[in-house]
Amino acid sequence: MQPELPTGTRPLRGDERRREVGQRRVEELRDLINTHDYRYYVLDSPEITDAEYDALVRELRQLEAEFPELITPDSPTQRVGGRPTALFAPVEHRAPMRSLDNAFSAEELTAWAARVEKRLGAQPDYVCELKIDGLAVSILYEGGVLVRAATRGDGLVGEDITANVRTLRTVPMRLHGDKLPRVLEVRGEIYLPVKAFERLNQELTGRGERPFANPRNAAAGSIRQKDPAVTASRPLRLWCYSLGFVEGVGFSRHSESLDYLKRLGLPVNPATKTGHTLKQMQEFCAHWAEHRHDVDYEIDGAVVKVDALELQRELGETSKAPRWAIAFKFPPEERTTLVRSISVNTGRTGKVTPFAVLEPVRVSGATVTYATLHNEEEVSRRDVREGDTVIVRRAGEVIPEVVGPVLSKRPPDARPWRFPKKCPSCGTRLVREEGEADWRCPNRAGCPSQAVEWLFHFASRGAMDIEHLGYVTGMQLLERGWVKDPADVFFLTAEQLGQLPNFGEKSVHNLLSAIEAARHRPLWRLLVGLNIRHVGPFAARLLTQTFPSMEALRAASLEELVAVRGVGPRIAQSLHTWLHEEGNAQLLEKLRRAGVRLSGEAPARPAAGPLAGKTVVITGELETMSREEATHAAEAAGARVTNSVSKSTSFVVVGANPGATKYDKARALGIETVDERELLRRLGEHRTVH
Repeated sequence: MQPELPTGTRPLRGDERRREVGQRRVEELRDLINTHDYRYYVLDSPEITDAEYDALVRELRQLEAEFPELITPDSPTQRVGGRPTALFAPVEHRAPMRSLDNAFSAEELTAWAARVEKRLGAQPDYVCELKIDGLAVSILYEGGVLVRAATRGDGLVGEDITANVRTLRTVPMRLHGDKLPRVLEVRGEIYLPVKAFERLNQELTGRGERPFANPRNAAAGSIRQKDPAVTASRPLRLWCYSLGFVEGVGFSRHSESLDYLKRLGLPVNPATKTGHTLKQMQEFCAHWAEHRHDVDYEIDGAVVKVDALELQRELGETSKAPRWAIAFKFPPEERTTLVRSISVNTGRTGKVTPFAVLEPVRVSGATVTYATLHNEEEVSRRDVREGDTVIVRRAGEVIPEVVGPVLSKRPPDARPWRFPKKCPSCGTRLVREEGEADWRCPNRAGCPSQAVEWLFHFASRGAMDIEHLGYVTGMQLLERGWVKDPADVFFLTAEQLGQLPNFGEKSVHNLLSAIEAARHRPLWRLLVGLNIRHVGPFAARLLTQTFPSMEALRAASLEELVAVRGVGPRIAQSLHTWLHEEGNAQLLEKLRRAGVRLSGEAPARPAAGPLAGKTVVITGELETMSREEATHAAEAAGARVTNSVSKSTSFVVVGANPGATKYDKARALGIETVDERELLRRLGEHRTVH
């Protein structure tokens, strides 16, 4: 007898029943394949043979071919097959991806910990992790499904690499578990194992192609392929090291968030240690500095973090890096080579830097021909001379530097090197400000070296992004007198450009088109391009979000600039000084006449919110929400939330254990202070505060 069907239903036809069975099997196969991917690629503990795994994938493909409507973006069969991308679209991170300050010695690490403990008034618990030498990425999941991946970029905006990251089998397309967060953005490092890097280079050289310099470059080059199939052909891996953003889940410690990521099926490096003392962290760093080649991936240091998230928030951050974490860089590998000559270079800010021209040598996977000597005092202290055999290393494994000479190999006629008294580019007498180690050329307007370096910086991708305006073209424009400062670029004509060597009609058109596009770049890019000391992309974005025009920036007081969250006194002072120098005012006027955009979009704040027009500072621990949540709520209500108290502050929200400086300054200036209950009332929210 057939079972009685519930009222309102009908028997399933054969094709419907087959589809229902097929759907259940598809879901089962996907869970099985994802589980086996996790065990194989993340845990390195497979439970089935490769043949058995391949059979599961074949069965899933057959079912999806029969029922194509069951194919979903997070299916394991969709890891490869996305269309080649024409470009990598910009992606704004949900939370900034900060860089880290570095410590290059045990003493510097100890000094950092002392600063942390002084600010907190107590010794915190720490977490120490290996610093993977790869490509930093953020990966966004919504409802447990991978929806987007992006590079770090400038920390605020990266590039969309979703199609390529989907090909990585260490990256789950769907998170594990039943109670998944609504939104989760995880940060990690994509890397290429050392043995895979060696095999890849063998393949490239075998085909007559240029090999990669090191595994980090190989990982970056592999993930930024226009065709995801190329990325899929390379065995890239991922280690996750932090949560960038999450909704619906809370943690009190960073170590807890790492455990949570592991439970979700994300790969977290097992060589992670928690401890109560800095000594334990130093022992971790010392161990891995000695055993750095014991693992099949490149590590260039360790990262030490304060574990408690509330203490991280209390420590805060500078415009470039968090105060609660530091990267301890391992001692770099060193090689010896010959110093052919010593010279100096005048940079875009006027800083004159000595450097050594070397007999080419391979150091940490890269060929080094030039190495910095830092400044006059360092050359004298290290006593480096032309003709010396010297020890060379890559500082932080990035910038080549001369450690010192091998005295036993010094030629008998080698003479001490003397720092020049005049700029090698313009002949202006060099100056050195009190308390500074660097000599500078003060001839900012007339120094050819500063001019070309500034022009190159102005046109660079990180600033105004004027494609086709490279170093050689810039020098030619300066030599002809057609460009004296970056504003002159916008007055160039096709007739002028046509006179440059190797500039045909197409080259002229390309450069003029790039110049025209640069007129409309966001204001923060112009601020970076103006060559203001200490003002980089991150600070420029923060400043222009608060002051959306050059006019507003010039009208802002030093105190108001310092109050911008994430902008410190040094950046604010440098910008304020630059904006009020007469020559720079003339430059801005010339840019305005050239049609360059000198204003941005107004800050995205509600004009009619309950806190519209208010400037708010939040200090101390709140009971019903974190300081970040309070900041977002105040901004959503129309307020501008700043990091320091000034005369323009409307009121200060004071929680438990407030920062003494902010609280005392508010009282000294007669600025209103309110508690969390009053903030919630002004926001129009109703929460219980005990």
